[in-house]
Amino acid sequence: MFGIDLNIIAFIGLVTAAVAALIYFFMFDRISNEVRQEQRFKSIRDRNDIDRLNAAARVADVAKRKKSVQESLRELEERQKEKTSRTVGLKKQIQQAGLKISMRQFILISIACGIFFTAVAYLAGAPLAVSLAAGPVGALGFPRWMVARIRKRRMNKFLDEFPNAVDVLVRGVKAGLPINDCLAIIAKESRDPVGSEFRRIIEAQQMGLPLSQSVTKLYDNMPLAESNFFAIVIAIQQSAGGNLSEALGNLANVLRDRKKMKAKIQAMSAEAKASGAIIGALPFIVMLLVYLTTPDYIKILFTNQTGNIVLICAGIWMTIGILVMKKMINFDF
Repeated sequence: MFGIDLNIIAFIGLVTAAVAALIYFFMFDRISNEVRQEQRFKSIRDRNDIDRLNAAARVADVAKRKKSVQESLRELEERQKEKTSRTVGLKKQIQQAGLKISMRQFILISIACGIFFTAVAYLAGAPLAVSLAAGPVGALGFPRWMVARIRKRRMNKFLDEFPNAVDVLVRGVKAGLPINDCLAIIAKESRDPVGSEFRRIIEAQQMGLPLSQSVTKLYDNMPLAESNFFAIVIAIQQSAGGNLSEALGNLANVLRDRKKMKAKIQAMSAEAKASGAIIGALPFIVMLLVYLTTPDYIKILFTNQTGNIVLICAGIWMTIGILVMKKMINFDF
């Protein structure tokens, strides 16, 4: 065929196949490595694409949750501004003090206090004008002062017990109990006023209110920063989700740190308070000693018109000084 021997053609084909086999044998590892490397690069590229997509999804989810939390905080802040802008009425103060009296009973007690103060001033030998002026002081000032004092004492008791209640809530949630059961345990086992305030939360839920709105009533009854923190944590967890036990654990730590800070401030300001009390009481002590030793020397302040003016001016300046010292040693944190 075309003058070429078939044996030569077969020989050339065999030689070509042999050379190709030798080349493939010596280049097999390199070729396979390149193939595996290309596959590895492709898998890495695919994995990076998946990671980028997951990262973008996570970023979008975090941004969505962050926006939801910001909206919740904005709503809570506006709600709290509305509450704090309104002046707390006397009826609400009596409720916050934990007193089981009605407004009618409070009015009757106020009238009785006014009559008692007037009678005491008149029997003590005070002028008629002073005795009549003591009536409004006893009727309007003294009962309200007592309500404010009882209210403050009740809030201090609440602050002492509240971190323990939050710890019970954290341990219950970590153990797998529903949050409503944990609230019921606190309402049953905790001391008043924490127990009574959490019973009101349970009662509000039984009436159909959601948990986020029920805990806001805690701040209505106990207008403290700590109860506000608790209401915000519960409201955000209900709206945006998240690890409730971790959030409440952090809140418990914050509450205990605030309690330690308050105790530290009281310890550091104790000397200033003692100095203020001594300085404020010193004029009255000196006046009493002078009256006991030489009464005629001090009586001119009470019998003479100029002495009365001096006493009034001294009382005004003493009051201003005491208020300034009180402002200096009271810290808001």
